[in-house]
Amino acid sequence: MLVSMDTNIEDKDLSRIKNDCCSEAPFQKKEHQVRILTTEEAAKLQNDRELVSEFKQLKLEREAQKNWDLFYKRNTTNFFKDRHWTTREFEELKACREFEGQRLTILEAGCGVGNCFFPLLEEDPHLFVYACDFSPRAVEFVTKNPLYSEKSCRAFQCDLTKDELTDTITEESVDVATLIFVLSAIHPDKMQIAVKNIYKVLKPGGYVLFRDYGLHDYAMLRFKSGSRLGDNFYVRQDGTRSYFFTNEYLLQLFTEAGYEEVLNEYVFRETVNKKEGLCVPRIFVQSKFRKPQNRNTF
Repeated sequence: MLVSMDTNIEDKDLSRIKNDCCSEAPFQKKEHQVRILTTEEAAKLQNDRELVSEFKQLKLEREAQKNWDLFYKRNTTNFFKDRHWTTREFEELKACREFEGQRLTILEAGCGVGNCFFPLLEEDPHLFVYACDFSPRAVEFVTKNPLYSEKSCRAFQCDLTKDELTDTITEESVDVATLIFVLSAIHPDKMQIAVKNIYKVLKPGGYVLFRDYGLHDYAMLRFKSGSRLGDNFYVRQDGTRSYFFTNEYLLQLFTEAGYEEVLNEYVFRETVNKKEGLCVPRIFVQSKFRKPQNRNTF
């Protein structure tokens, strides 16, 4: 599952920031502490305590795949920009080679329409990519891309919380897995199922590279009343959902699944539109977790 920006944001604002998670900004810094809210922001979150009804929440869970399929039907391949920043931010995508020219096996869990792995394949031909997504429509767009070749990638539909990756990928065969704006779309109760699923196909010493929405991100603060599903968990107007992570929550999630922490920090960014006087604070969590060489089986 690939996550869209907050569709509760007014259209005029959404058009300016919808690709922030994929493109470069003029200001960025990395921190280990969550952003401190302004008094107004803190009051808004404090006053927004009403939860979506249990009936509607169960309906959203049942229809999650349908809602993401409709998202891709509306937006086709045009919503996200290609992610050319991944090799800069995650050097493991290249650095884990044991010898020059070694062909690495990559898993992109939640590939969407291929905005991450197609640029990687163009930059580095010595990769084989398994690319899976919750949405059958997204996978169809991937396979119709002119860059798609079964010699370098295999795309398949997969629900990380239900379908075993080992049905498609050989156990302990993946060097690096990516979870980029994916886990936030999964219900918190099922997130550990997903990361354990990935654990099974990672080689000992293999990495999970993670980037997703952080607590107090602009998108979180823009949700209207009646959108809250639980702590840090919201539903957009189109029925897709988004969780906003703390690094502490993420650390617990991965270490309980057997991983070792390598890096786990907040990325603070500001997108500035000088012409219109708009400054948008974005907060992401960027992390690296490793499967131990001497590991337990889950």
